[in-house]
Amino acid sequence: MKADFLINVAGWSGALLLLLAYILVSSRKLAGDSLLYQLLNLAGSFFLLLNAYHFGALPSVGVNSVWIGIAFFTIIKKRKADKREG
Repeated sequence: MKADFLINVAGWSGALLLLLAYILVSSRKLAGDSLLYQLLNLAGSFFLLLNAYHFGALPSVGVNSVWIGIAFFTIIKKRKADKREG
C-alpha cells in the first residue's frame, strides 16, 4: 500500500510540474526552449511515466517516454547552440 501511495504522489507531482511548465510558457514567463521549461517537462514526464508504468497504463508510458525524449533532444540542441554562440 505504501508503494502505491508513493507512486501516486509521483504521478500527481509530475502532473503539477507539466501544468506549471505549460502555464509559464503560455504566460510568456519562460521560452519554450529554455532549460527550466525543458527540465520541468523532463521531471514531470518522468514522474508520470513511473505512475503509468506501475498501474499498467501503457499508452501513457509511451507518450511520456516520447515527451522525455523531446526534452532531452531540446536540452542537447540548446546547449550545442549556446556553445557555438559563446
